[in-house]
Amino acid sequence: MTPVPVSLPILDEPRDHCGLFGIYGPSDAVELTYLGMYAQQHRGQESAGICCVRGGRLERQAGLGLVTQVFSPESLKRMRGNSAIGHVRYSTTGSCSDANCQPLLVQYSAGQVAVAHNGNLINAGELRFQHEAQGAIFQTTSDTEVILHMLANPVHSETPDPLASVLRALRGAYCLLFIFPDRIEAARDPNGLRPLCIGRLENGHFCVASETCALDMIDAEYVRDVAPGEIVTLNDSGIHSRMFVEPTVIRPAHCIFEMIYFADPASTVFGQNVHSYRVALGRQLAREAPADADYVIPVPNCARCAAIGYSDESGLPRGRGFVTSHYSGRSFIMPSQHLRDLTVKMKLNVIKEAVRGKRLVVVEDSVVRGTTTRGKMGALRKAGAKEIHLRVASPPIRYPCYFGIDFPDPRELAATGRTIDDIRDFLEVDSLAYLSHEGLLACATQAGDHYCTACFSGNYPMPINAPIEKLGFERTPTPAKI
Repeated sequence: MTPVPVSLPILDEPRDHCGLFGIYGPSDAVELTYLGMYAQQHRGQESAGICCVRGGRLERQAGLGLVTQVFSPESLKRMRGNSAIGHVRYSTTGSCSDANCQPLLVQYSAGQVAVAHNGNLINAGELRFQHEAQGAIFQTTSDTEVILHMLANPVHSETPDPLASVLRALRGAYCLLFIFPDRIEAARDPNGLRPLCIGRLENGHFCVASETCALDMIDAEYVRDVAPGEIVTLNDSGIHSRMFVEPTVIRPAHCIFEMIYFADPASTVFGQNVHSYRVALGRQLAREAPADADYVIPVPNCARCAAIGYSDESGLPRGRGFVTSHYSGRSFIMPSQHLRDLTVKMKLNVIKEAVRGKRLVVVEDSVVRGTTTRGKMGALRKAGAKEIHLRVASPPIRYPCYFGIDFPDPRELAATGRTIDDIRDFLEVDSLAYLSHEGLLACATQAGDHYCTACFSGNYPMPINAPIEKLGFERTPTPAKI
């Protein structure tokens, strides 16, 4: 039987979450939302969607694919409105399917509302099963949909502030954008696990985005971050703020992997420029794990910043060992290990003349499963590299993430149950060193306890009780009794 490609990429890099953008006021809100999504395409490549207000009603367009594939100039013109929210998705709960494309748009007792979500709710299973037991019918297998059912539930809808009541019942990581016919609401969980910032255009209109690179794209000025535990409202009278939890509940736990891997180097995330942070990681790595080599090369793309820092600190010259393909798109499951190995070449190819006979320090940002890293190191060796000293600009990943990073089962992680020597032998390199946990936090500008490092340390910012698996809602139903 011919294998059917599915949407799970085989490469063992960490998978992206999602990207949000919303803007209220300008007549070209839809076009600006498109640009804000395009700037954040790195955060999700499975689907894209926009919901806007047109003639007092919400209209939505969403589909599988990249922003440029889902939208055309004609479709953007048809959606023209003065407020909009947009979403680019990588699925962390629920499969890559048309039904799960966001924003999700519904009509309920209070009117129309659409929601876009970045993060992962660890109590989504419990909440969904409660609503299903009460007769609720779900149209998607995403954890996000339960939020809409909660908004319509009298338990929350009959309170003075229904949205705040719903948010207080959620657990996990969430940055949320809601669009109603008369306003946009932006909210961030009390731990501030994922980034969300506010920008302002020259004409005074406000926007909200996951990363500041989206503000740069539309020439918006960065104002501030949405605070953990805050709801920000954008409407005709400007911008308004309220907290949905007491100050004692707020415990900053910013995802350090946003800084290491996910965010664009041009962005400022959690108050720190991402490029500068990664360069500092490379410098710290050079201090902790020097190597006698001819030059330093990065594994593109995210490790380039760290390689700059390593080279500057060590005094070793920088080189280029790989060529990156910009046209390969996503990689898909292949039917054999041989084809899976060849798929790596769709994205990276070795420059043989540059590495032959050389002693290399190869800088990586992280190692997850290790299978693709092993393939890259093998390609360098096959090309004639004399020595390979792998340096990883983050600690070993030993624990799963429940807050929006699609790390595999902990049994599949390269560092789980292995010593550094074991991992070195598995990757077939001459030496291997990871950045220390202390070094990771020393490069950050905020206090160390303001970051979530659970994937390295196992110290989660909240109790983890029976989290739903990624495809946990796509279960085979029990036949009804007749």
